[in-house]
Amino acid sequence: MKRRLCLGIVLTIVSLGVAQNTPAVAPDHSSHTTSQAKPSAEEVWENLMAGNSRFVAGKPKTRDLIPLRQKLASGQSPSVIILSCSDSRVPPELVFDQSLGDIFVVRTAGNVADPVALGSIEYAVDHIHSPLLVVLGHQKCGAVSAACSGEKMPSTNLDAIMKKIDPAVSRAKAHKADDLIESAIKENIHQSAEDVLANSEIVRNAVKAHELTVMEAEYEFDTGKVVRLNPGVGNN
Repeated sequence: MKRRLCLGIVLTIVSLGVAQNTPAVAPDHSSHTTSQAKPSAEEVWENLMAGNSRFVAGKPKTRDLIPLRQKLASGQSPSVIILSCSDSRVPPELVFDQSLGDIFVVRTAGNVADPVALGSIEYAVDHIHSPLLVVLGHQKCGAVSAACSGEKMPSTNLDAIMKKIDPAVSRAKAHKADDLIESAIKENIHQSAEDVLANSEIVRNAVKAHELTVMEAEYEFDTGKVVRLNPGVGNN
């Protein structure tokens, strides 16, 4: 009995000693930005354009994904946020020849900035501190074409997408352009960028502080090129 009592006391003392000497586990902020300095928005854009040139030429970089995947398991620090269309022909990672951990991608039909998309963008701005947001549309966008047709949608969810695009269609019609759909596509890219800024205080504050730049771009199916449409809001 005495042995058991002594053993219990010893184990208690040892466990207390271990607890006192073991440092507390720090909260995991690995999803936040690393201490490494972020590149400027223009530098990030130049890197995207270099990748797009490789994509157009059919000469993507060769990457060893296994060690990269293992490294990224501890956290992410993408240098760019891309709001793009869900169209299967325009995957941003391939179009810009980027890899795991390079892009924080938010995709919706018609690249519309609905509340879920905005919340996703805000996370990347507020927690990861990416310096660039690219709103990426593309030629022959089915969502914009549907909005231009004016046809009634078969569900309230699809109608919600059309309502986001309708202001861009109205502006395109006012221009009386020869190609209504292409004009509306460009207007819709601008509309989405405006929606992000109008409806997100987090994004607006980051732009005002010159911590975030918002750029607009369009992907061309015929050439594979991404064309920049504006100089950038909040250029840093």
